[in-house]
Amino acid sequence: MTIHNPWLLAAAISGLVAVVAGAYGWHGLQADDGARAVFNTGVQYQMWHTLALLAVAWLADSRPRDTAASKWARRAGVCFVAGILVFSGSMYFYGLFGDVPLSWLAPAGGIALMAGWVCLGVAAIRNA
Repeated sequence: MTIHNPWLLAAAISGLVAVVAGAYGWHGLQADDGARAVFNTGVQYQMWHTLALLAVAWLADSRPRDTAASKWARRAGVCFVAGILVFSGSMYFYGLFGDVPLSWLAPAGGIALMAGWVCLGVAAIRNA
């Protein structure tokens, strides 16, 4: 099996995980209101950045692979995936366990998400 567009696959997996996490956070999570709110913040950020991965998939696929635009789009994808894993992952961990083992995880994930938006913007303005 050959994966034609890995960013589209990443978006599909991330979207599925976000929906499952959202359903669990609403129906199954046994936590106080604060922890539930943190968990659901992770879900929201994951879903919004899943949509950003769809933009990455489109941009990376619509430009020749070795152009600057395509390279910046792929960088954005890496940042978005890393940010989703680290930011949303730390929110999920907090919602489940009431603590995060490393306090810098959420800010680091947020920075990765911001970097993804910067990279996506650069990809959008690059012609070559």
